[in-house]
Amino acid sequence: MFHLRTCAAKLRPLTASQTVKTFSQNRPAAARTFQQIRCYSAPVAAEPFLSGTSSNYVEEMYCAWLENPKSVHKSWDIFFRNTNAGAPPGTAYQSPLPLSRGSLAAVAHAQSLVEAQPNVDKLVEDHLAVQSLIRAYQIRGHHVAQLDPLGILDADLDSSVPADIISSTDKLDLAVFKERLRMLTVGGFYGLDESDLDKVFHLPTTTFIGGQESALPLREIIRRLEMAYCQHIGVEFMFINDLEQCQWIRQKFETPGIMQFTNEEKRTLLARLVRSTRFEEFLQRKWSSEKRFGLEGCEVLIPALKTIIDKSSENGVDYVIMGMPHRGRLNVLANVIRKELEQIFCQFDSKLEAADEGSGDVKYHLGMYHRRINRVTDRNITLSLVANPSHLEAADPVVMGKTKAEQFYCGDTEGKKVMSILLHGDAAFAGQGIVYETFHLSDLPSYTTHGTVHVVVNNQIGFTTDPRMARSSPYPTDVARVVNAPIFHVNSDDPEAVMYVCKVAAEWRSTFHKDVVVDLVCYRRNGHNEMDEPMFTQPLMYKQIRKQKPVLQKYAELLVSQGVVNQPEYEEEISKYDKICEEAFARSKDEKILHIKHWLDSPWPGFFTLDGQPRSMSCPSTGLTEDILTHIGNVASSVPVENFTIHGGLSRILKTRGEMVKNRTVDWALAEYMAFGSLLKEGIHIRLSGQDVERGTFSHRHHVLHDQNVDKRTCIPMNHLWPNQAPYTVCNSSLSEYGVLGFELGFAMASPNALVLWEAQFGDFHNTAQCIIDQFICPGQAKWVRQNGIVLLLPHGMEGMGPEHSSARPERFLQMCNDDPDVLPDLKEANFDINQLYDCNWVVVNCSTPGNFFHVLRRQILLPFRKPLIIFTPKSLLRHPEARSSFDEMLPGTHFQRVIPEDGPAAQNPENVKRLLFCTGKVYYDLTRERKARDVVGQVAITRIEQLSPFPFDLLLKEVQKYPNAELAWCQEEHKNQGYYDYVKPRLRTTISRAKPVWYAGRDPAAAPATGNKKTHLTELQRLLDTAFDLDVFKNFS
Repeated sequence: MFHLRTCAAKLRPLTASQTVKTFSQNRPAAARTFQQIRCYSAPVAAEPFLSGTSSNYVEEMYCAWLENPKSVHKSWDIFFRNTNAGAPPGTAYQSPLPLSRGSLAAVAHAQSLVEAQPNVDKLVEDHLAVQSLIRAYQIRGHHVAQLDPLGILDADLDSSVPADIISSTDKLDLAVFKERLRMLTVGGFYGLDESDLDKVFHLPTTTFIGGQESALPLREIIRRLEMAYCQHIGVEFMFINDLEQCQWIRQKFETPGIMQFTNEEKRTLLARLVRSTRFEEFLQRKWSSEKRFGLEGCEVLIPALKTIIDKSSENGVDYVIMGMPHRGRLNVLANVIRKELEQIFCQFDSKLEAADEGSGDVKYHLGMYHRRINRVTDRNITLSLVANPSHLEAADPVVMGKTKAEQFYCGDTEGKKVMSILLHGDAAFAGQGIVYETFHLSDLPSYTTHGTVHVVVNNQIGFTTDPRMARSSPYPTDVARVVNAPIFHVNSDDPEAVMYVCKVAAEWRSTFHKDVVVDLVCYRRNGHNEMDEPMFTQPLMYKQIRKQKPVLQKYAELLVSQGVVNQPEYEEEISKYDKICEEAFARSKDEKILHIKHWLDSPWPGFFTLDGQPRSMSCPSTGLTEDILTHIGNVASSVPVENFTIHGGLSRILKTRGEMVKNRTVDWALAEYMAFGSLLKEGIHIRLSGQDVERGTFSHRHHVLHDQNVDKRTCIPMNHLWPNQAPYTVCNSSLSEYGVLGFELGFAMASPNALVLWEAQFGDFHNTAQCIIDQFICPGQAKWVRQNGIVLLLPHGMEGMGPEHSSARPERFLQMCNDDPDVLPDLKEANFDINQLYDCNWVVVNCSTPGNFFHVLRRQILLPFRKPLIIFTPKSLLRHPEARSSFDEMLPGTHFQRVIPEDGPAAQNPENVKRLLFCTGKVYYDLTRERKARDVVGQVAITRIEQLSPFPFDLLLKEVQKYPNAELAWCQEEHKNQGYYDYVKPRLRTTISRAKPVWYAGRDPAAAPATGNKKTHLTELQRLLDTAFDLDVFKNFS
């Protein structure tokens, strides 16, 4: 309690309006737990001693009495006891009796007066009990809310009523109440009695059920708590550790009469339900045997989404990015995004021809981008529904990344203009780990989108799996509790409750910029798809569903009974939408060609020509002038902020960089610096993300400097290169691969004029993000005509570090390349190398020099189109003295080298070369060292394949032709069943028309990527080097 200014103020209850004003203010340390004194029935003005200067004295006496009743005069003790018991101030005072020997009878009389007063302790206990009861409803009321529209299951999988809630869903049936009350009394929870039902209790500041009233009878308190927390809405929020946020939610759900709708709002809701329901019924009539993953049983989803969008638009949002699984997707496209109906209907035509490149995708996976006027707010709004695979929840981080990018590019630093909505299924939301990973990005500085509205379509079943077998948590939404996101469960057969909850969710996001979850507890009228028979596994549920009246019919009957609409108006609304569908169906028959590009979720205006083609098929030089290289190198080797103390070891690193710049050479870190810095000068935003990327796992990058004397003071020299440069974002990520890679993929979707890179801590760590690689990065353009220029940096190399820190699994990436190993392309085609890049699904490189690494990064942006780039980056080469490049390799006119040919003595006399070794990456340095040691530099030529895919057929053909007497061998440090051999061998054979065999020099096949024993590692390395340089080793196999 506050230390109130006057005793009169103490004796008055707080009004609801006062509570609203004070709940967010700081409370003093010596807070009291309850309102000790009840309200006067007589006006305070009748007691002049309670005002003016006397009030200060009264207040001091009162506080002293609270601490120790014996510390004040007996008259004050009687006065405060009587007042606390509810007596008016005028009758509360009892004058003290004289203590003469003849007044014993009077003393006894006074003592009886005191003892006759109600027990103060009992009064306090009862008020505390009521406060505990109110809190119990706030915490656990959702457990008894009527959430299941079928009335079969409890949404929390528990049919019992929490022990500290008096009323059950029987809603104050007196017999039930008495039994519950008796149990609670015996159990010692509250100590209340049936007679207390009509007793008036003062309400604490942590509830709004009183409205303008500060005290209510217990019966009314329970009734209002039941109405707030145990009807068709269940609110989970008391785990939130922020008082202001809890009070905000209490006010939204407890205030009497707050959930009111105008007749116009009800008619709009009915019209939206008509469109949602009749759309599915139209599809069922026309294509009854087609899979469409309809929304039957949760038709309320459409008006729910539209309500969230309307309210968000009203609050200033003009761009909403959505992600969702397949159920209800066509309905969302039609009635939320407003995709032309004929474009949707023609997707069901089996004779429709595909016009775009790529393989396409099924209709219920496609995305969409549309800008339109919001009819409710009369404001422009852009809606984007991201395409997704069948891997439920995989699109979650992608949507987050795209949202973050759109916020970044429009300068929306607080999420007031751009927001995301994610739809989920109940089984996937509880079962997929990516949901947890995505939630943990929600409040990280470089990943937050300032709040996402999550909508769970809770069918209460996952395919055929009962929720009791699908999750261990009470609700499918419990994962959201880890980020203090409020969760609003709602019975989807109560459309008005759904709309109210969605309004509150949108307001929460707008007010606090934090995640919020709406759990639509519904059912699935059909099986998993329209062809599936659910009665096999859920007979009781589907018997009930067969009897269930559709929500549209229920709501229409309600509005007709209320006089909001009449039956003819309702039927006219249905006829109007049916006519729209029929007319669109007639137009859809004219569609003969399927254009996937019409379903693009992330268009890049101005980057391509109007018909979606690259503006050229050439790539300029990726070299730079020496002045630019020197300038970037000088900044990279300095601290551009004054009075900034760096670590002594870092000072040596920067000094070494400065010496390299003077010597016109670069190592790996400096080459990366120069590629990034030059692109920033050209206005290209760069974002580098991943685990420990700021320093670099191998302590080579150091893009963020830390002041050794001032905590959290940092400097990013890359942002101090040029006056009007683009910003550079480098951010350590959470310890997540699946979520973070998906996020960066989404970020790269938003604009082609950004270089977005994700670096794995070690190359093989990408395997926990395999879903993003397999479903989005590799086939994204083929499925959805959506280009993406994301770069994956995957540290790779066999260096005796064991099986988990060695291989980036290049064989997986190469296996998924879309080129044909048995077909030699037209090598005379103009711009052959660029055309190859344009036709591939991604680019795979393993650079052996810093200079080539520099060029491939710059080429990624200078190309007239975008492709994912997979780079196997080195570890030991980061500091290898021979892994250096001269400025000469990076000057104007230079390019990325797809193949680096032999340039030593062997190249001077190619006729004398007996073996031509092909390799890629770090093993080149092992080979050159061994070749020199064996003194066979003139007999063995070594050619490095820097770009593995698309395969450089043209350049390798020249190399083979240059050495007519040489046998061909592929050498790799990886095991034979891994690495590059199975990819390279057939393509090399095709290059030479299978005229010669391609031999293998490398490790034997193995299950693990590498040995964990250092000696074994070195033995294997020496064995592969012996094979590579023993010129007689393959003779017995010829």
